[in-house]
Amino acid sequence: MVGEKYIEAIAVGANALPVLVPALGPELDLGALLEACDGLLLTGSASNVEPHHYGGPASAPGTLHDPNRDATTLPLIPQAIATGLPVLAICRGFQEMNVAYGGTLHQRLHEVPGYSDHREDESTPLEVQYGPAHEVLLEPGGTLRKIAGQDRLQVNSLHWQGVETLGGDLLVEARAPDGVIEAFRVADAPGFAIGLQWHPEWQFEKNPFSRALFAAFGEASRRHATGSR
Repeated sequence: MVGEKYIEAIAVGANALPVLVPALGPELDLGALLEACDGLLLTGSASNVEPHHYGGPASAPGTLHDPNRDATTLPLIPQAIATGLPVLAICRGFQEMNVAYGGTLHQRLHEVPGYSDHREDESTPLEVQYGPAHEVLLEPGGTLRKIAGQDRLQVNSLHWQGVETLGGDLLVEARAPDGVIEAFRVADAPGFAIGLQWHPEWQFEKNPFSRALFAAFGEASRRHATGSR
């Protein structure tokens, strides 16, 4: 399923028609899908990438997985980016993009010495869980810094996992105060290709950066649709 917050962010924020892609794995014709779409949003999820995809240890008991999604997105991401399709990856999507480019993940970031606890408090209302949690510093010369027009942002934080080693061809776009990578871009992508660990889709219309981000994604998708760069 896809949460309504993602659909709304694309329909209104990117001014585009959201089309939900089923996680059919190898049964999905990736070539036909890429020809039919003008942009690709990889959403967050309660599930995590299965660790065998990046050589990680077995997940803790009770960890949610979605092997059909892994089988769909991991081959789809590099193909989409290679064709110039604009890609915006959020939370699980961010982690998928890192794995698709050969990176690895910390499965329980809060247990790694030196890192803060980036999880939400699930006992609180959603407005609190998705509220501002910490600052991120945007890298000089990065795409997000250009979109934001400033060098730092306040973001929410609702993740257990995080980047351990950064995938090949990925460049850091933002870090949390503890050094955790919070955003990256694909260095040689012919088009828009950004991943974020936080959730800009949450009440995006109230956040100037989130509005600008989805507008930039929508504009990149329209340029792709018309064959311009």
